[in-house]
Amino acid sequence: MSSSTALSHPKYRPDIDGLRAIAVLSVVVFHAFPESLKSGFIGVDIFFVISGYLISSIIFENIDRGSFSFAEFYGRRIKRIFPALTLVLLSCLVFGWFGLLGDEFKQLGKHVAAGAGFVSNFYLWQEVGYFNNAAETKPLLHLWSLAIEEQFYIFWPLLVWLTWKRKTLFLVVFGALLLGSFAYNVHLVRIDPTATFYSPATRIWELLIGVVLAYFSTQFKQKGAATGKVWYSRPALKQLASTLGMLFLAFGLYRIDSGRPFPGTWALLPVLGSFLLILAGPAAWFNRFVLSNRLLVWVGLISFPLYLWHWPILSFMRIVESETPSLGYRVLAVGLSVLLAWMTYYFVEKPIRLDSVRVKSRLKIAVLSACVAMLGLIGFAIFQNNGVPTRAAAQINGVNTWDNLTFATPCKFITNGPNHDDWCNIGNAPNKSPTTLLIGDSVGNNFAPMLQSYSEQVGNSTFVFRQFGRGLCHGFPEIAYENCAELVNATRTYLEKTPSVDTIILAANWPLYFNGFDRIGSTPVSAQQFKTAFEKNVAYYQGLGKRVIVFLAPPVGANPRACLTRPIRLSDKSSCNLALAEALHNDGQYRAFFAMYLKSIKVDTFDPFKYMCDETSCKVTDGTRIYYVDHEHFSAFGGQFLADAAKNDLKNLLGKPTK
Repeated sequence: MSSSTALSHPKYRPDIDGLRAIAVLSVVVFHAFPESLKSGFIGVDIFFVISGYLISSIIFENIDRGSFSFAEFYGRRIKRIFPALTLVLLSCLVFGWFGLLGDEFKQLGKHVAAGAGFVSNFYLWQEVGYFNNAAETKPLLHLWSLAIEEQFYIFWPLLVWLTWKRKTLFLVVFGALLLGSFAYNVHLVRIDPTATFYSPATRIWELLIGVVLAYFSTQFKQKGAATGKVWYSRPALKQLASTLGMLFLAFGLYRIDSGRPFPGTWALLPVLGSFLLILAGPAAWFNRFVLSNRLLVWVGLISFPLYLWHWPILSFMRIVESETPSLGYRVLAVGLSVLLAWMTYYFVEKPIRLDSVRVKSRLKIAVLSACVAMLGLIGFAIFQNNGVPTRAAAQINGVNTWDNLTFATPCKFITNGPNHDDWCNIGNAPNKSPTTLLIGDSVGNNFAPMLQSYSEQVGNSTFVFRQFGRGLCHGFPEIAYENCAELVNATRTYLEKTPSVDTIILAANWPLYFNGFDRIGSTPVSAQQFKTAFEKNVAYYQGLGKRVIVFLAPPVGANPRACLTRPIRLSDKSSCNLALAEALHNDGQYRAFFAMYLKSIKVDTFDPFKYMCDETSCKVTDGTRIYYVDHEHFSAFGGQFLADAAKNDLKNLLGKPTK
């Protein structure tokens, strides 16, 4: 395609900037004040439609004119995206260097690299799991949507260029992509909501809805050139489209929340609402007097840098406070985001984007590309170097590693299958025949460091344990999803082949399961179903002549990172405590059933509350060493403390002869 003529652009529409403002304000309010607008995340879907429409309008018009240039197209994208992105990525790295711990800075480095390479959605998709950091502590989480847009614009211009001259072929390919993506989205959201949220395959239909507008706008504009009219130019139709679009968006903002499967069919509300508002044109009443309002238009103009700035600021506040920042700080974060967005737009973006001197423009594109690439490499190096542990910010709390994987290895050595969220280990004496199996989930893994410490106290000749566990796997095959059933079956096979085992310890997140839970990829399990499965499995082990011991769940609800000394803090308030009342509330009502049932079948129990809690609170730290890595999982220090505190009781419990 030609590169001698600059790309033409559609006529500027202030109402589209107003629609951008609604989109970005929805997202910002949702992130800063989620209790006020639980549906604000649909602003991203509005952006997708707008982007699909505007960019495809440029592609279609210039291909028709014979002036489309791939170099010019991607050069403009670089000048549009890279200036603000460079500032935000660089600012995050600078703040992270001085303010984040080793594991936090390591994660940030990976996300900077992914953001610079426009693959954030894939990395965030992979990270979603039982032990992954909360979304609020990922300062570049929001770059997933930018990644999807840029992935779309890598293949879309080429696809249009290859098929445009054969309109039937173009429409067939385009229609297949749109319908296929939407159908896949509707199907997958019921099976894997996380994949549906982050996958480009389930999102491109939203951009393609905007492409529908661009296509028909281009075609009908040509056909109506002689009269100056097109099929949708009637004022009544414009008003109807605008009104319906406004109602769709309003209903979506009112009705959608994070508890609903999304995107799925719910995404039709913001997508079709945006489609209709753009279709209505700038003359429709709502578009003219509301969307074209000067304040909304101004917010729309700075919407991209505002989107980029607001989330890192809120996220960093959340990290350094180790909890949700106060209302005042969140208001301050939004105000600072607006200020930085305005400065970025007027002093960085505009001078770079509006420069029409070709040689200087090419130089800017090269420099911007080099800057983003360099930031990506720096982020990758930080990730590879474990967050640069020699930094002062990383060394302040160097004794606490925030890693409870010490006693977790892949279960492949007994399953011969793929690795999952595995919590197996070969125990304290791998060369000796085991006497005890610890079976359960990641909460059950809490007790592995305790058993390790206990074994050192009594000697490996009398107590040898193995741990077989997997994240969210309670150990009961009747109500387990596929991955759990695989491990349970392998464990039972191992047990049948290992007669030296005389004791089974069952340890898991009992409060979760005894209240009923969602089984991954299948129907939920009721509380009664779980109780029945629990009783059946205890009887199974006892039927093999094994002694069964149940370890109750530890106190849940700790906020261990609030115990840290940080180089940057917003306030002196500390939430490094766990009230007994809160821990008991989080523990649920399962103990009433357990106490009566286990006593009736003569199953002994071990209760961590007895050693970790007094009359008012539960231990989280000894001042230097922190006993948890998150709200419910022990660190190695927690296991050691429990082993020391319960030393005598453990000897009485684990040293009993087999019944």
